[in-house]
Amino acid sequence: MFMGEFKHTLDTKGRLIIPAKFREELGDKFVITRGMDGCLFGYTQTEWALLEDNLKTLPLTKKDSRAFVRFLYSAATECEFDKQGRINIPASLREHADLEKKCVLVGVSNRFEVWSEDRWNSFTENASENFDEIAENMVDFGF
Repeated sequence: MFMGEFKHTLDTKGRLIIPAKFREELGDKFVITRGMDGCLFGYTQTEWALLEDNLKTLPLTKKDSRAFVRFLYSAATECEFDKQGRINIPASLREHADLEKKCVLVGVSNRFEVWSEDRWNSFTENASENFDEIAENMVDFGF
């Protein structure tokens, strides 16, 4: 399980250190792709396979489901760590998440997310201000 918040710096070649706690969970290879809210999503091979199984059940005849699958798959890339525990994030993914230098890696249960520090700060500020309302709405999801 992924949890916690870690700040790291993206180098000029697009490499980012992945926290040791995350590396242990990820194994040798994992998948990173576009995420929602302007961040990147990272999945273990096992979690990616489960996600793929769910994506295969989406109806091909529905425009939104085709768009969603394209959005995730077209940017997905398999990653491996270098000797320093870094990964190379492709330019298209860096652009999607507006990653330039300061990054925040966040554990979110079965995945991790990579955020630009500015976007993460903006997200957490907004979520903090609206947390009570967000919590109240969780009842709609059976929580």
